Amino acid sequence: MLVTMNEVLKYAEEHNCAVGSFNTPTLENLWAVIDAAEKKNVPVIIMHAELHEPIAPLSLIGPIMVLVAKNSKVPVCVHLDHGEHLEYIEKALKLGFTSVMYDGSLLPYDINMNNTKKCVEMAKKYGASVEAEIGVLGGRESLDSKKIRKQEDLYTDPELAKKFVEDTKIDALACSFGTAHGIYKVKPKLDFDRIIKIKELTNLPIVMHGGSGVSKEDYVKAIECGVRKINYYSYSAREGLYAAIKLIRENEDLTFYHEIAFAAKEAMEKDVAKAIKVFNDKIVD
Repeated sequence: MLVTMNEVLKYAEEHNCAVGSFNTPTLENLWAVIDAAEKKNVPVIIMHAELHEPIAPLSLIGPIMVLVAKNSKVPVCVHLDHGEHLEYIEKALKLGFTSVMYDGSLLPYDINMNNTKKCVEMAKKYGASVEAEIGVLGGRESLDSKKIRKQEDLYTDPELAKKFVEDTKIDALACSFGTAHGIYKVKPKLDFDRIIKIKELTNLPIVMHGGSGVSKEDYVKAIECGVRKINYYSYSAREGLYAAIKLIRENEDLTFYHEIAFAAKEAMEKDVAKAIKVFNDKIVD
């Protein structure tokens, strides 16, 4: 069942949980996420990130994602992740995406705000939800910038977040409070007080980017503080890689690529299911 981000976030608010939001740049990723969500019987968000365009062109993977969502047994939101160009975001909306994210977090406030407002107006025409970001998420940017002297300078300012939400009228806010994209080299230290403050001032669902690799305890606490959407990809994709490597090493007479793809899918599904269970501890297996 194809739904908007607002619909799945309403579910998250009502159940005091977070909805898993998973990047699906390959059919194996997509298959793994949908199977896991259906087996757990919970809503889910599948995402295509603009930076994954070289891996899977939006024109190719987008219609497949929408079709899979429509045929799913559970509510599925099809979301564009980290859209940096309004033209690209409009392509996703025309394909039937029910949610989009404009990411102008590296831009000056006024430019980010004005582009986000344009995105909101565009999305309204298609009945889609909008997520946007204020603050700078680790893993995408360097601390070498003259404007960024320490990690805390990356974090979202609660008062600025309030202004941003009021100026743009977005549906969900991605903010920076200690997570990072990719594989963690050290344990992330999350600023939970910052999440609480931003939630109080904006009264919007908070989105955690860089959700892979966070401890179970930190997931639970972040959800208690107001996080309602958790983006998750890197660690699941790594499990798929590990499974493929294991299969190849243990089977010298391996013949077909699809055997590797299936092994990766099975491993990713297990990891996604594990994450979903943490995000919503009320699930009964």
